[in-house]
Amino acid sequence: MMDLRELYQEVIIDHNRNPRNHREMESATSQSRGFNPLCGDKLTVYLQVEHGTVRDISFVGCGCAISQASASLMTEAVKSKTLEEAQSIFERFHLMLTTDPDRTPTASAVLLDKLTVLAGVKAYPARVKCATLAWHTMEAALKKENVTVSTE
Repeated sequence: MMDLRELYQEVIIDHNRNPRNHREMESATSQSRGFNPLCGDKLTVYLQVEHGTVRDISFVGCGCAISQASASLMTEAVKSKTLEEAQSIFERFHLMLTTDPDRTPTASAVLLDKLTVLAGVKAYPARVKCATLAWHTMEAALKKENVTVSTE
């Protein structure tokens, strides 16, 4: 069990130090901003949606390792997915971090693949907000809501 935890920590550290899709997007069809006042995380999520598919997704911002790693992992998970698939991944991810593990369907965790490295965050309620900030911000961009998403 300790080896698995260490592997998960390594993935989080890697995505924090070398975030994927960390760039401003000139050709975004929508974008949203997110802010976590508790931790100070700030980010902007950019989406390029064509014909109901997330053709490209990126983010810029600063924050704690959990926030940055979660945003990086999110971009990898939803790129090239349909809007419905992206929404479904968001919902499963949110369930994974906010539901009792005994009540969370195991299929959800299996379908989340690499995102399960963030499941341990559930044990630290303040960190759940760090991990979900990018996701709520992406959801606002998917819905083209022009608001700043806040975890408070």
